[in-house]
Amino acid sequence: MNDTGIRVENLTKIFGKGDAQVRVLENASLEVKKGEFAALVAPSGAGKTTLLMMIGCVEKPTSGKIWLGDELVWDEDHWSIRDPRKIRREKLGFIFQAHYLIPFLNILENVILIPTTNGIPRKAAEKKAMELLDYFDIGDKAHAMPSQLSGGQNQRAAIARALSNDPHIVLADEPTAALDMSRAVNVVKMLRKIAKERQVAIIMVTHDARLLPYCDKILSIENRKVVTKTQVAQEFI
Repeated sequence: MNDTGIRVENLTKIFGKGDAQVRVLENASLEVKKGEFAALVAPSGAGKTTLLMMIGCVEKPTSGKIWLGDELVWDEDHWSIRDPRKIRREKLGFIFQAHYLIPFLNILENVILIPTTNGIPRKAAEKKAMELLDYFDIGDKAHAMPSQLSGGQNQRAAIARALSNDPHIVLADEPTAALDMSRAVNVVKMLRKIAKERQVAIIMVTHDARLLPYCDKILSIENRKVVTKTQVAQEFI
């Protein structure tokens, strides 16, 4: 049985041409297995978000290969899948620094948005959404508006939304940056629990070294390549 969640081989990303050319990543490789929670750390501008967006089928690589599970989605210089948007909707969950909840929809409506867009009947989507909101201890806030919730509650709602389509992979871009340490640790513990219980491969971009002990592996971008570490020196944070 294939336990790979994310596999990247020799990924290169170049922006611009000629004298304006910038190589962000060059022959970068990594693997995150199902059930693993990985942190991605590097100095600002090193390409963390770009790497996440390429894995998430949002940004096109210049060359290399990307597998999501056992499916090859990018092969050297082209998509090897018909519709990258379908992969994003069905296999991926995204969490960002800001929660990006739609302010004129209540929490339940925000969470069911992706599954109903994917054709899931509303009643089934609402049942799953309530299970997720209860899991994150905000079931009683289902009919509240985002403006009525705290920052930590909104971020939990955003995580519930990211899980609403039962993703195989979750990509989190600094999901705790706007939270105090106590709330940040709670969110990271939730992500680790999700990875283990649901066998989801999770990559989290973070600058906070205090959160690294909660992760299974550390991915660092060094000299435009990805290095897997068990510990990260302070200069990379």
